[in-house]
Amino acid sequence: MGHLFTRLEFIRLGATGAAVWRAGSASTQTGAAAGGDGVGVKKRIPIGLQLYSVRTECKADLPAVLKAAAAMGYEGVEFAGYHGRDAAELRRLLDENGLHCCGTHLGIEALTGDELKRTVEFNRVLGNPYLIVASLPDEKTLDRQSCLETARAFNEISEKVAVEGMRVGYHNHSSDLKPLDGETAWDIIFGNTRPEVVMQIDTANMIAGGGDPMHFLRKYTGRAATIHLKEHSKSHPEALIGEGDIDWPAIFDVVEAQGRTEWFIVEYEGDAIPPLVAVERCLANLKKMAR
Repeated sequence: MGHLFTRLEFIRLGATGAAVWRAGSASTQTGAAAGGDGVGVKKRIPIGLQLYSVRTECKADLPAVLKAAAAMGYEGVEFAGYHGRDAAELRRLLDENGLHCCGTHLGIEALTGDELKRTVEFNRVLGNPYLIVASLPDEKTLDRQSCLETARAFNEISEKVAVEGMRVGYHNHSSDLKPLDGETAWDIIFGNTRPEVVMQIDTANMIAGGGDPMHFLRKYTGRAATIHLKEHSKSHPEALIGEGDIDWPAIFDVVEAQGRTEWFIVEYEGDAIPPLVAVERCLANLKKMAR
């Protein structure tokens, strides 16, 4: 996703963004904020599909993709663009297929200034409580100070959207795991943000950057309200979930024991397998693991 704003503009606008409209609950799927009850309580976690996985297909025929995802057994979808459709039409398509919106991937510009109010209104219609920043500007040149400033901006946005029953979050890329003065950008951001700021771990991106999803799940208990399930394999880069190196049962055990994750979200970024075939196989493999 391209970025229209620099990091400094994000920080400035995040600090001065307009207050959002107050309204009713965003979704019956909204989970308890981190820090509430739930540790040690196992629960069933629904599985959604990140639509970036099938972006070309969505561009060609979004209604057909949503219908196919529901038929495969997905319970929700996370948007990565809206393909020219307004919120009311998207909500109608979701409802027709019995799907929930389990998140939207956004550029940071959508959560700053006047855009924040519009983003909240759009996602209120979708019934979506998770506003996830897909990546940050200057992501590959992070330093400690910029990470601290980013954390402050996330805190301010988090407070503003909380009145809507919504949460802001951040999705990791491998560059977030590079060492920074003995820490990582990921540590600096999540070590300095409110518990309500969602730590959306992308399992493959984290491992590719030298990180360990298990370590961060345990260190920041309850922060991973939604998790991207993506396979990682040293020998087979196009491996699907359950066909690579990740110890999925171990991850699931930790997440389910903590009881704070609301959605698992499947993502596939390869092209060796037709995307719709790939995401169906990913879900089938998860079901074989009794997930």
